[in-house]
Amino acid sequence: MIKTTAWVFGALGAMWLGLTPVALSNLMQQSSIGELGIDALKLHGPPYNLTGRKIAIGQVEIGRPGQFGIDKAVSRNRGVSVMRVFFRNVPAKVNVNLDPHAQNVASIMIGNDKALQGVAPDARLYASAVGLMKRNGQPEECLSTQHVAQQNGGDVRAINFSFGESLREDPRPQAVLDGNALLTQCLDWSARVHDVVYVVAGNQGKGGIPIPTDNFNGVNVAFSSRYRPNLEAGESQGLGLFSKVDFANLGDTVSSFASRVSGIENNIGPRRAISLVAPGNGVPIMNPDGKVTRGSGTSFAAPHVTATVALLQEHGDRQLRTRQPNWSTDSRRHEVMKAILMNSADKIKDSGDGLFLGMSRTLLNKANQDWLTSDAYQDRIIPLDMQMGTGHLNAFRAYLQLSPGQFGPGPAIPPIGWDYRSVGAPSGTGKLPAFRDYVLERPLKAGSFVSLTLVWDRVVELKDLNNNGEFDLGEGFEDKGLNNLDLYLMRADEMDTGKSIDASISEVDSVEHIFFPIPQTGRYKIRVVYRQQVNQPVQSYGLAWWTVPN
Repeated sequence: MIKTTAWVFGALGAMWLGLTPVALSNLMQQSSIGELGIDALKLHGPPYNLTGRKIAIGQVEIGRPGQFGIDKAVSRNRGVSVMRVFFRNVPAKVNVNLDPHAQNVASIMIGNDKALQGVAPDARLYASAVGLMKRNGQPEECLSTQHVAQQNGGDVRAINFSFGESLREDPRPQAVLDGNALLTQCLDWSARVHDVVYVVAGNQGKGGIPIPTDNFNGVNVAFSSRYRPNLEAGESQGLGLFSKVDFANLGDTVSSFASRVSGIENNIGPRRAISLVAPGNGVPIMNPDGKVTRGSGTSFAAPHVTATVALLQEHGDRQLRTRQPNWSTDSRRHEVMKAILMNSADKIKDSGDGLFLGMSRTLLNKANQDWLTSDAYQDRIIPLDMQMGTGHLNAFRAYLQLSPGQFGPGPAIPPIGWDYRSVGAPSGTGKLPAFRDYVLERPLKAGSFVSLTLVWDRVVELKDLNNNGEFDLGEGFEDKGLNNLDLYLMRADEMDTGKSIDASISEVDSVEHIFFPIPQTGRYKIRVVYRQQVNQPVQSYGLAWWTVPN
């Protein structure tokens, strides 16, 4: 997660500065944010012009990036322009708690230099340093997290966690990854209360720093490396596509390994940890002195996702400003953003006929197997692949997923879209229907794949001892559990879920995901079902779908 295997190539950075604009543009296209990576660079230019303007995102780490004008270490480097910096929940002291790692992570999000362009160079970044503590710094980390979430008038859309806590430092007896560490509960509470997308770097290394990767309400990110399958002997990967889960990520489908690390390096029980994969091997990053380096790890994959949220949110806010139809402030919801990112992820490269939804790469796990060989594809109770989640981040496809707008339950939803809605408990106490049907307006093409993602929150409540509505040192949280929702793909005229074409019916995950081929041309519908009530009688959810009409 925080481990950095970086090597300086300052000479190359200087060479970049001397390149022609066309040559520099070509190099950027081949970077982790270009076509070989997450394809975000395309969104920076016309006709999209999305760079994260006026969108606030956050960063919480042990240290912080430097801020030009107050920190000497970045006095000659304007390539990373941070909005405000803090030490926990107070303004940062000049030249104190600066950290190259935090600077590296920030550069991926908001870098704005000829030698290194970030994913969202015009986003407003608020960063807090937690500082080093000998044991159990989770309360201070939660305090820092809450403070960042409250910036920009309480309108911070995503917060990056490229750090974590070791289970060895957790004060709970025989601590495991069960979602109940204080920092994990803090993240899930804040996601719901402050409506923030939390993006967490996946766990790496034996023992690792896995807290808070056992969260329910955030997005956990594994990292990819470049891969070219037909290399000649001795040839390097060079400028290959980011399309393989890197060996340094934890997670394995070998049952003996999985059982050995369950609850220590991975979530306890069958619940999956990884949501998405993003570039993280040898990606360009910037040091405080402005020199461009390369680094590897989930630390550098996570900010690709965080900053992509800024691009999507800028687009959403633009649609709201211009009063576009089928658009509402629900586009800002963290559940919707999570569903958009996960549903638009690349799994299998499309051959050009559109049957694989125009996907740009085939993502491989560490054993060179793709998503179609995974247990997540074959088993209805497993929504996510252990190593790949739902696939590889693709910022441009996420834009295409978001753009059609919001469509509620009914008889005529478009082939691509999203929604934010609620369902009622099956007991009827929620005074809402216990299921919602979304009927696609056009028949779907036989052999084409359908991608569906349903997202909802675990409920964690603050034990607010002084009733001020905020987390304070000495306070804690209470896990109220996760209501159980299910997701079905059905023929349009079918009412019995037992006769569904496919389903995602996990009892433990806060995500359901379907990726399945249409058996025959015809009309189909999506059904969201409130299966079991654990806490609240009304459950809100984010839903995204992508289909191929006939």
